[in-house]
Amino acid sequence: MPRVAILDDYQNVAKSYGDWSKLDPSAQVTMFHNNLATVDEAAAALAPFDVVVLMRERMAMPAKLIDRLPNLKLIITTGGSNRSLDKDHAKAKGIVCCFTRGGDSTATTVETAFALLLGHGRGLVHEDRMMREGKWQTTIPHTIAGKTLGVVGLGRLGARMARVAKAFEMNVIAWSANLTPEKAAAAGAEYATKEELFRRSDYVSVHLVLSDRSRGLIGAPEFALMKKTAVIVNTSRGPIIDEKAMLAALSEKRIGGAGLDVYDVEPLPADHPLRKLDNATLSPHLGYVSDATYHEYFEDVIDNVSNWMKGAPSRVLA
Repeated sequence: MPRVAILDDYQNVAKSYGDWSKLDPSAQVTMFHNNLATVDEAAAALAPFDVVVLMRERMAMPAKLIDRLPNLKLIITTGGSNRSLDKDHAKAKGIVCCFTRGGDSTATTVETAFALLLGHGRGLVHEDRMMREGKWQTTIPHTIAGKTLGVVGLGRLGARMARVAKAFEMNVIAWSANLTPEKAAAAGAEYATKEELFRRSDYVSVHLVLSDRSRGLIGAPEFALMKKTAVIVNTSRGPIIDEKAMLAALSEKRIGGAGLDVYDVEPLPADHPLRKLDNATLSPHLGYVSDATYHEYFEDVIDNVSNWMKGAPSRVLA
């Protein structure tokens, strides 16, 4: 009679995605709707469970937490990978780690990034608020066509962002540590140095993986290079940008604004200063979230738990 924990079901929707009747009725499934923010809180709540299902990287599963879960036998992460899961430590303890299909997160992330860009550039978020207060035309929006988009990281996501920007008749420049002029041109972008990118761009969109090399990559020196009207968009990971430096640049109006989907701490605390800035457009980490993706996630979760209960685990992480 395994106990299964579905974590971070913020909107109480997990039960509506996937056919849970397929699961052996002996399995006891519990949905957690609030984030377990600390190791102590997570250890206390999850100690009785045999199976833990992670929603992407909403809650980390480091070795120090795994060691405090005595009944844990199976970890499932939604999506194909999870950098916050110490799978090697789990496997060393005999815990099976599985994954699910990930949907087209490239498309959803780029859609979110461009929505933030357009929402800020065309003043849509601000004007929506003003309309609800009975006001009419309080801003002069920017034209997107002809502006320069600087793409930081021209991999799968960055290259797709470049194609979308081209459709809006933007000029696209790109930089990353290993990018060459030839690779940039093949993706439809002009290569720029890091300094050139931040100096020339009207919009900067970040599409890097968080690593020791990229953590804090964008800080006070980069914000000092940006135009006073420039906007930075981040749909990758919060810590790639030095939050303190960004808050200073925004609050002092040294840059035009920010469109953010990711943060150093998630969920973003209710009293966080970003929530008070009128030049920050915020979304709650929606980059990978869609109805199609959730269907794939939870159908595979049900399948993975069922197969594990039969002794033949599926989609085991390499």
